Amino acid sequence: MVERPEGPAGAEHGAEAGAAEADEVLDRPLPEGVRRRVVALTAESFGGLTVAELPPPLRQYARFTPSRRAKFAGNAMAAALENDAVFRQRIAGRLREAQPELAEALDNGTPPAAADPLDVAAAAYVLRPEGWVKLVAAAGEEAQRARAEQAGEEAERELAALREELAQVRAQARADAERTRGDLDALRKENESLQRKLRSALSDVKRGEAAARKAAAEVESVRAAAAQEKTVADSEARRLKARVTEVEASLEASRRATREGRSVEDMRLRLLLDTVLDAAQGLRRELALPPADTHPADTVDAVAPGKMTPKDIATRALSETDPALLDQLLALPQAHLVVDGYNVTKTGYPTMPLDKQRLRLLGGLAVLAAQTGAEMTCVFDGAELAAPVLLAPPRGVRVLFSKPGVTADELIRQLVRAEPPGRPVVVVSTDREVADGVAKAGARPVASALLLKRLART
Repeated sequence: MVERPEGPAGAEHGAEAGAAEADEVLDRPLPEGVRRRVVALTAESFGGLTVAELPPPLRQYARFTPSRRAKFAGNAMAAALENDAVFRQRIAGRLREAQPELAEALDNGTPPAAADPLDVAAAAYVLRPEGWVKLVAAAGEEAQRARAEQAGEEAERELAALREELAQVRAQARADAERTRGDLDALRKENESLQRKLRSALSDVKRGEAAARKAAAEVESVRAAAAQEKTVADSEARRLKARVTEVEASLEASRRATREGRSVEDMRLRLLLDTVLDAAQGLRRELALPPADTHPADTVDAVAPGKMTPKDIATRALSETDPALLDQLLALPQAHLVVDGYNVTKTGYPTMPLDKQRLRLLGGLAVLAAQTGAEMTCVFDGAELAAPVLLAPPRGVRVLFSKPGVTADELIRQLVRAEPPGRPVVVVSTDREVADGVAKAGARPVASALLLKRLART
């Protein structure tokens, strides 16, 4: 910082300022806003002063920047401006150089209307023109009014926010109240339901207790009756036991007397029987009679059961659809059952495949053969076969397929003609032509339904 002397203009204005300052004195503390502007203005004006022109307390801040100077030397600069008139005049000179229009307007007593009141008050405080106290006071009042307005606006905003928050709280409270009322109603209904259930349960408990008491009374009554009956039964048992003892004693005495009385009679009867037997044996030896091989009933002319024929069975009062008829026919000696295979299977289970039909029929015939012991032959039409059949005939059943060009009906007729006259042959077929043909050959035709009914019983 360069040392330089004060100019004549500064001295002139300093004299005027000293006179004005002597007349006017600030009777209140400097408003805070004005004070900050004064400190900032002083910090900016430091750069135009030499170190010698600065008060000793402020010289250490000479090399600071304005912002650092305002921050760290604010109080010292404010005190120097208030107490050191020369320093204030020097700052005023720098202000006049920096803002000549504002300084001139303040000297003339007409501050600019558009200027910031705080800037005007700060400049008036430094320049100390006539009426500067009023300007400072007016700036303070304006700042206070601005703060009041700002505080009022903030209060209004805060009040609006509080009102909005209050409205939200009230709405939330109403919602909570509604929800609480709903919950209370639900709890009340649930409580009423639980009370009804409790009353019902108590009623059930009371009824159960009454039933239990009644059952206990009945049990006691039954127990007492049982005890009484047991007493009576014990008494009767003792009486009967005594009676049995008496009867046993009487019976033993009777047996003893009977044994003693029969011994003589038995001896006499045995002697008489031995005499008769000896006489009969002597007579048999004397007459030399052969053993009797026949009986009188054997001389009566009749048909024995084992010599019945199919014609005899046909004359009985059995229905043609009664399975017992087939049992009677198969019970004949050396009976032979010939079955038209596909005629039976297509009557009983037509929806099954041919191989399944054959297996089912042959299985039933095997069981029937085991039950009756009759000879059985099952004939199938070979014309319906696409290839040779690999089939193991079941025990007791002969399985035959007709040759190409020969029908199963013809094969059945050949089997019937091959049998000797008089042998019972039963042919199972619903085919009328087959039935008529085998009947002429001496066989007994029956319907396929009859065999199916009989197999259903196995």
